[in-house]
Amino acid sequence: MFYFLYLKFYSHHHAFNLLRYITLRTAFASITALLLSILAGPTTIRRLKNFQIGQFIREEGPESHKAKAGTPTMGGVLINLCILIPTLLWTDLSNVFVWLVLAATLAFGAIGFWDDYQKVRHRQNLGLTGRTKMFLQILVGFLFGVALMLLTAAGHYSTNLTFPFFKQIHPSFLISPLLSKPWAYPVAFLPFLIFVTFLLVGSSNAVNLTDGLDGLAIGCVIISASALTSLTYVAGNAVLAGYLDVEHLPGVAELTPFCGAMVGASLGFLWYNAYPAEIFMGDVGSLSLGGSIAAVAVIIKQELLLPFIGGIFVVEALSVILQVGWFKATGGRRIFRMAPLHHHFELEGWKESKIIARFWIAALVFSLFALTTLKIR
Repeated sequence: MFYFLYLKFYSHHHAFNLLRYITLRTAFASITALLLSILAGPTTIRRLKNFQIGQFIREEGPESHKAKAGTPTMGGVLINLCILIPTLLWTDLSNVFVWLVLAATLAFGAIGFWDDYQKVRHRQNLGLTGRTKMFLQILVGFLFGVALMLLTAAGHYSTNLTFPFFKQIHPSFLISPLLSKPWAYPVAFLPFLIFVTFLLVGSSNAVNLTDGLDGLAIGCVIISASALTSLTYVAGNAVLAGYLDVEHLPGVAELTPFCGAMVGASLGFLWYNAYPAEIFMGDVGSLSLGGSIAAVAVIIKQELLLPFIGGIFVVEALSVILQVGWFKATGGRRIFRMAPLHHHFELEGWKESKIIARFWIAALVFSLFALTTLKIR
């Protein structure tokens, strides 16, 4: 919205000229999201308590978590609003990438909201069925891929992959021979659609699995979103992209304020979610944040850096996959004492605050590695 003020008044009042700078709008988007989150936090917590929207703790979880039962959940609604409002205020709303990422964020958030609502409604840890939840996530991821397919056809996007360290390698997911046949055009994009869907669904579920300790997931989101803010700014800046040998993508720079808003909203939420947590984000928060991280990474052509941008999320998801796979293959044997991985360390006797701090450090190392690839190419 404020960007339109620049377009309308910059020739009359030089002060409005400041609004054309991405860096300034990103800073203000972050500050706006942070203040909104901190100021609205107490009211949100009070309302959730009044509506008796409390967290249900699964019976098979660590014994120490039983004391957290009843803590207000669905705080992800606050996170989503604190991302949405600053994005609408500080980005160029004529930019299609902004609307695409917002749509993905809110769509995954809606799935999480429905799941959380079902749990609260039935007063037990039973939300959407696994199949329903997965189907809806796949549908959102697929539709996001279809939107990128249409942008590719219009010449505003490229499906080519960018490999860190190997600047000359740019493979495409397209089945090229089918592009010349109009009837088979969508089929030519099928590998790309599957890849994008996998990334968005995997990322949203990975953040969801990580959200098991006070402040753990949201702290890792802050680190990942900060890395994405830098990567998005570089990809959208012709000079920096040329200097660092990164593919320049006109238009994606407007996602930088969105990433800044994600950082600010997450910081504000951490104020209340830090140990001992006064509120939990619920699936409405974890699914939306995971989906938005993957959506931005795909648009700025950093899909292959996503496992490092969200390194802890990947580790947590892999721990569950390995645990379940090994359990089934060996007839009941386990690799970890409990999955996801943070529960394993809890049962090993680590204090919750120590696990959180060490996982944040690991997340920072992963993200710093992702940023070093900008220069080492």
